[in-house]
Amino acid sequence: MRAVALGAALALALVPPVGVASAFPASAAGRPGVTLSKSEAGTGGSVTVTGSGWRPGTLLMMLICGQSVPSRGVIGGTNSCANSDGRAVTTDAKGGFSRKLPVAEPPRPCPCVVHVATVTGEKAEADAVFMVAGHAVEPLPKQEGGGRIAVLTDTRLDGSSGLLTWFGSPPSRTLVLTVGNVGTAPVKNPVFQVGTAHGVFAPQWEEQEWRGTIAPGRKAQIRIPVELSAGAHGDYTISLRHGGKVIAEQPWGVGRPLGVTLFWILLCVVVPAALFRVGMAVVDRARPRRSTGRAGRHRGLGPAELTLRLPWSNPAPRPPEDASASGVPALPWFTPGNDPGTGENRQLSAPHENGPTTQTRKGHT
Repeated sequence: MRAVALGAALALALVPPVGVASAFPASAAGRPGVTLSKSEAGTGGSVTVTGSGWRPGTLLMMLICGQSVPSRGVIGGTNSCANSDGRAVTTDAKGGFSRKLPVAEPPRPCPCVVHVATVTGEKAEADAVFMVAGHAVEPLPKQEGGGRIAVLTDTRLDGSSGLLTWFGSPPSRTLVLTVGNVGTAPVKNPVFQVGTAHGVFAPQWEEQEWRGTIAPGRKAQIRIPVELSAGAHGDYTISLRHGGKVIAEQPWGVGRPLGVTLFWILLCVVVPAALFRVGMAVVDRARPRRSTGRAGRHRGLGPAELTLRLPWSNPAPRPPEDASASGVPALPWFTPGNDPGTGENRQLSAPHENGPTTQTRKGHT
């Protein structure tokens, strides 16, 4: 196994360098490639970039990057590129394109390349050697050891969202992939960079160290935790970078935290209702009360008084009281012995002077 890996490395090293005008051309297998109209230009000029072998209708980004060569890729990622002067282009139906790219000095010294990579979808990239006239030139940093990590299987995200995530808690997953050491030296405690990108925005990188050693010709399963910010939702892309090159990408669709929306709806209903109840209580306490005198003057009749005053009410008969005992003189037509409502005399009112039995001055009538 070690001999096979060594043979592959030697085969890559013995490939003769190609000219600038045909750097990384498209192969028969359909490998994406780019060519440049010139090998060197100064700041303020432009270079025409032509590509072929790309997927039809794919959005690409073209950048001039420093501290990079096609054999090692863009060291340091897009932080080594002139991102503000990049250009986007879409491939045609045959997977080709051609567009001018303004020349700008990258933040890192040369050697430089024109880096073309896909923005969305399946990862694909190609580099072409380019020299920015008047820009500083420095040797590339040395590679640490002879180990080189390559991805052997597709990446996946393990885990699921819980109830707290539904209410805005940060979503978290575990990035799982299998890598192998195709170099000649062991790789000990490799440090990966995990990037999270929302939509078409540039990824935010964070270093993650994997504890372990991968011997030459061996493979290992890498599990790296990934966490987004609180309340994150939408389409995200998780990228894994090692040695300055992106080795894996995995899309991640994060659902909207509907619990937060439900909370705000309930808050908009409960708070106005509570304020209304408090306001009504304050108004009830603050309004003036009616005076007791006026209230007593217009006080309605009680049940007992209403019963006594009703003409059809029939209260229990009360025993006659002795007028002499009470000290009140009895009326001449209403004496205890001469009750107009009992006996033969049922007259309910006092006798009139002109009655049939009343004597007048002229005698009986």
